[in-house]
Amino acid sequence: MESLKDLGLLGLFIGNFLAATVIPFSSDALYIAVLALMKRPMACFLVATAGNWLGSVVTYYIGRLGKWEWIEKWFKVKPETLAKQKEKIDKWGVWLALIAWVPFIGDVFVIALGFYRTKPLPTCILLLIGKALRFIVWTLLMGLF
Repeated sequence: MESLKDLGLLGLFIGNFLAATVIPFSSDALYIAVLALMKRPMACFLVATAGNWLGSVVTYYIGRLGKWEWIEKWFKVKPETLAKQKEKIDKWGVWLALIAWVPFIGDVFVIALGFYRTKPLPTCILLLIGKALRFIVWTLLMGLF
């Protein structure tokens, strides 16, 4: 994380993009570090939100590439389990995208939204809103907005 922090806004973008994929990485810690170092809240907010959102969009489309047969075969997930998960996605739908920022489970939600083929445009818009709200909260907590 130190090397990303040292890259400033570019490192913030790269780190937030990677953190929104399936790569385990703390975008919050990086955001706070770069924000504290640079004291440029609007620039940090925009760059972190853009990177994190674009990473989630990539993750969503990776999920859309998935096939039930692959999940059953490679991960030994039973068709009944997939059907139960689909019921939950159908119940909450694109609204799960609002909480895609939650550490650990957020990326799973995004992949599931793609895998179960939620509508791309509303999903991506709600991903953006959720990611933006997350970084607004961190910026407010740091007393910089």
